[in-house]
Amino acid sequence: MRFLPAGDLAVMVEFDQPIDAALSRRLRALETLALREIPGIVETVPSFRALLVYYDPRVIGYDALCTAIAALLPRAQPGVLPPSRLIELPCCYRDPALGFDLAAVGTRLGMTIDEVIGLHTSVDYLVYFIGFAPGQPYLTGMPDALAIPRLETPRTRTPAGSVGIGGTQSCVYSVESPGGFWVLGRTPVRLYDPDASVPVLLQPGDRLRFVEIDRPQFERISGAVATRAYAVRAA
Repeated sequence: MRFLPAGDLAVMVEFDQPIDAALSRRLRALETLALREIPGIVETVPSFRALLVYYDPRVIGYDALCTAIAALLPRAQPGVLPPSRLIELPCCYRDPALGFDLAAVGTRLGMTIDEVIGLHTSVDYLVYFIGFAPGQPYLTGMPDALAIPRLETPRTRTPAGSVGIGGTQSCVYSVESPGGFWVLGRTPVRLYDPDASVPVLLQPGDRLRFVEIDRPQFERISGAVATRAYAVRAA
């Protein structure tokens, strides 16, 4: 672990180890302890192998903050974390208007559409952190067989709810935005709703499972989401 100053109001706590679920738990445990026990911390922002810590220098200085964070590291264990949730996210894959890259992905990877969907829905993805756009999860755990280079020319607009793959990652677009992922389908569930009591659906440490639905189911769930009558399955 090393500390890097990030301007005059933040420190970057960086780990030199492979990106995996164990590192994710360690980072989140360190974040939990730091927020709970160190006075003067204003905000924390986790990433794949680092934790950005904003602080109030009128309460705690840079050197004292680094010392306090380092002292927490031996206790940064999974036991300090809340239980992980398993979120089931419905996704409509087979409608070309929603999964507009699905057939091309199958051709590129030498798979049938059934095989692509089967692989994509066969695993639980770890929500590593939220970033890039409000409520957008960075996911790990995609099957190696689905690894595919990102689009050579990114789209300028990708609809909110689009479920895509690129490189070794899967993603869900929480808002309409540019992007270079191949879109396999779309979820009718809002990952980001600024008017909701809890605006962001997913949290770091959640596990995400995609569940295939058809277009009529997509429309029914969309209607329920619009009236706030739909709740995702979480265990």
